[in-house]
Amino acid sequence: MGNRVLILGGRGRIGSQVAADIASHTEAQITVTGRHPDDLSTDTLAGRLTYQCLDLADQAALTAAIQALGNQSNPSNNVVVHCAGPFHYRDTRVLDACIAAGVNYVDVSDHPSYTRKAIACKAPATAAGITAIVNTGIFPGISNSMVRRDVEQLDRADTIHLSYVVAGSGGAGLTVMRTTFLGLQHSFQAWIDGEWQTIQPYSEREPIDFPAPYGRTGVYWFDMPETFTLPQTFPVKTVVTKFGTVPDFYNALTRWVAHGWHPWLLRQKPVIEFLSHVSHFMTDVTDRFSGIGVAIRSEVTGEKDGRPTQVISTLVHPNTAIAAGCGTGSIVQLLLSGQLHRPGVWVVEQVLTTSDFETSLQQRGIPLEQQVLPAEQPG
Repeated sequence: MGNRVLILGGRGRIGSQVAADIASHTEAQITVTGRHPDDLSTDTLAGRLTYQCLDLADQAALTAAIQALGNQSNPSNNVVVHCAGPFHYRDTRVLDACIAAGVNYVDVSDHPSYTRKAIACKAPATAAGITAIVNTGIFPGISNSMVRRDVEQLDRADTIHLSYVVAGSGGAGLTVMRTTFLGLQHSFQAWIDGEWQTIQPYSEREPIDFPAPYGRTGVYWFDMPETFTLPQTFPVKTVVTKFGTVPDFYNALTRWVAHGWHPWLLRQKPVIEFLSHVSHFMTDVTDRFSGIGVAIRSEVTGEKDGRPTQVISTLVHPNTAIAAGCGTGSIVQLLLSGQLHRPGVWVVEQVLTTSDFETSLQQRGIPLEQQVLPAEQPG
């Protein structure tokens, strides 16, 4: 049998784009799952896809679905892709099942709490000989590889500054809205000037010059896995991760919720659901003129040939959900081809080479700009 891919949460906005990318760039047979009885009669990928009704809360069914891939003659040729967020609520049961079955694992996780849980499974994953890669979407994901590419231009990297802006809903669904508001619940630790400092979410607005059509846009501190994985990967003194949206009034509303609402409210699931549904309704209107794209700006400062240097990379895509699908799909493509094999649990910047990253973007027609400039000196 050929390669097989099981996509958990594959009927969601992000999961469906992951499926589309894998179908476009591999010959794998793809199974997507969802919690409700469904069919693929309206899916343009029908014929390449099969559908399986599966609730992740049903541990027996989940284990059986993953074990079915492990029972094949060469299970290491198969991949499970976890797209069923929000990952704030997830444990490692999917990853654990993949380790037990000897099947490679990829996810689109985007919250530090889950990333830490997954990384803690490194020893059993290594022993099982499976490659597990987390945080593989757009941010985190493509953004992390942009940073690695920039760091490699320098002899020494000191500071990483990652900025993101998303237009409206980004083409994503309610899950991404939930992720945004869940990210406002707690302060977090950021690596600044060589020490961990406490940061309040959606604080310290900073205007950033993004490529067209976004231009100068305000971004705010946001709790992301990159905040701790990048300083673990690269010996830098500071890592900044900031996020913003357009139209700008969404930033004002999000900041009001983050700093004007009582913290107890933001820890109530009904409140998160209310905010997510209201936001999703609003973006249904504003997406018509704002678009649903994404821009990433990576700035790494350090030293090159004994001189202070900064490397600035930018990427723009008209559809955030499709871009996320490209990020994850490219990782799955490399796993299926055998080009990416490194047993253990990793974040993207630790295992994806710059050469493979650049090739994947070229295959998908995604332009990436990079400048190497003298660093601005303070004072």
